[in-house]
Amino acid sequence: MANYQIIGGDHKEYGPVTADEVREWIAEGRLSGQSLVKLEGTNEWKPLAMFPEFAAAPGPFPEPPQLSTSGAPANPTSWTGLILARKPDLRMGECLNGGMSFFLSNLGFVIGCVFLAWAANFLFAFFPLIGGIVHLLLSGVVMGGLYLACLRRMRGEPASIGDVFAGFKNNFVQLMLAGAISKMLTQIGFLVCTLPGIYLVVAWVFALPLVADRRLEFWSAMELSRKVVTRVWPQMALLLLLAFLPFIIGQVIVSVKLFGFLMTTWTEANHDPMRWLDWLRQHMDEFMKQLLSAALMVQIAMLLSLFFAVGVVARAYENLFGERKP
Repeated sequence: MANYQIIGGDHKEYGPVTADEVREWIAEGRLSGQSLVKLEGTNEWKPLAMFPEFAAAPGPFPEPPQLSTSGAPANPTSWTGLILARKPDLRMGECLNGGMSFFLSNLGFVIGCVFLAWAANFLFAFFPLIGGIVHLLLSGVVMGGLYLACLRRMRGEPASIGDVFAGFKNNFVQLMLAGAISKMLTQIGFLVCTLPGIYLVVAWVFALPLVADRRLEFWSAMELSRKVVTRVWPQMALLLLLAFLPFIIGQVIVSVKLFGFLMTTWTEANHDPMRWLDWLRQHMDEFMKQLLSAALMVQIAMLLSLFFAVGVVARAYENLFGERKP
């Protein structure tokens, strides 16, 4: 017999309870058609009236209760259920226009925040000996702070350029884990097959904002982002493609350039692997210059993209996870 978890009117979670107990609570007026319920062993919260066995539950079936504009929800489970119960509303035109308007109307603030976050990540990446590890662990903390600063500014709340580093004081561990684990799993997805990597890059785009803004635990944030974005994945992928177009173009140019360089040296070595590796060893300085030049070009392309993209992502976040006006 199926059992159910219930979120009551006090936003607390109850259960597991049987179907007969749910019917008793309906009869007592403790539950209505809009009460959030999930089957035990599943993760999807739905209004009670969406379950066929409780379709006759009394009460209207309105939009979920209004969500707070920002800050940690009193009950993360209840808040997550409300988000998943409503239909995603991603307005691409509004996100693109809003991103540009946010940049132009907050020029100094956006340039300062983006450049500070970019410079920090750049330094992390080239940290002596352990740059890759430092960047993996700390880039999520910085990017979470960047999105939080821009979200606050977008909402008209007090925000300063220094808020880019707010993640080092608030929710540091969860931001670090969200950034590092999502990045590692995405890279594994790219190594296994390109498509899983692309899917995860898009699906987890809101993991860091959710941790920074709503103080969710890192895996809960990653899962909520994935579940919501999956329902509008093609639109979100296109939105990110447009928002990060300079970065994507830079990546393509660098990849083609490096591939051409390697193919030229491969031809000069008469397609002999040993001669080719020997050539690389003898010309390691030239090879490293090519790599550093490529890395710098990609970083500059990312900087140029972020000026516009950070506002686009923040607006899309508000579309999908923010308060909705009735």
